[in-house]
Amino acid sequence: MRRIHIVTDSTADLTKEEIKKNGIHIVPLSIQIEGETYIDGVDIQPIEFLEKMSKAKDLPKSSQPAAGVFKELFDELGKDGDEIITILMTGGMSGTVKSAEAAASMTDSKVTVIDSRFISAALSFQVLEACRLVEQGKTVEEIVARLTTIRDNTNLFVVVDTLENLIKGGRIGKGTGMIGSLLNIKPIASLEGGAYNPVAKVRSHKQVVKYLVNQFKEDTQGKTIKGIGIAHANGLTMGDPLNEKLGELGCSNIRFSYTSPIISTHTGPGAIGFMYYTD
Repeated sequence: MRRIHIVTDSTADLTKEEIKKNGIHIVPLSIQIEGETYIDGVDIQPIEFLEKMSKAKDLPKSSQPAAGVFKELFDELGKDGDEIITILMTGGMSGTVKSAEAAASMTDSKVTVIDSRFISAALSFQVLEACRLVEQGKTVEEIVARLTTIRDNTNLFVVVDTLENLIKGGRIGKGTGMIGSLLNIKPIASLEGGAYNPVAKVRSHKQVVKYLVNQFKEDTQGKTIKGIGIAHANGLTMGDPLNEKLGELGCSNIRFSYTSPIISTHTGPGAIGFMYYTD
């Protein structure tokens, strides 16, 4: 009987247990720091990376997997006629989707490539749901339709503690960064449409938590909450109180973890990501 394999990248912030239990195939990105290249999640882990980044003179650089890496995996997984669904980090932040699409056009295997338009736990929401649907015997078409619904009902907010990495990475202008640093502003952005979109500015960690909790209440009112995630880059000053407030609202099974070095390169230390999806 033909199977459906699920492939994703290393920014999904999945646990080793989840990867093993669901037979998920991970194609990692790589990261260069201080003249050394590391494979994300293979030979460098989040805490070690944050320590290295704090001492580095220059901003680390991330690299998408080569199309050849994807093609090799696709060839192997599809050699007996199995199908492959590849769910990847937003194309608005990386060329990973394009690499996979190029590989899909070169392989004889049947591959469906999906731009999740998200990162971290918001990406894992789609990956883990795809795994559940595969277990239920759903077709590729049925799974893709469900993932589209999840994507349309997912919210992701990013809060940085320092604007330095966003400025160095060219994601915001130096003038904006200077003003933000002087006023100690904490910018809150959404990843709506797969791109970084500023939505609010507050002046303290406490105000960040208040804003996010209020937004969460507004977005989920009258709906069924299917998943919640908090990912951070040593951002426990905001992450812990946010997690506590959500607990007070009766929320449970919150994914709470360090995020991938690929993501913390862009956000800088102290950042958090807050994401959830509803039905």
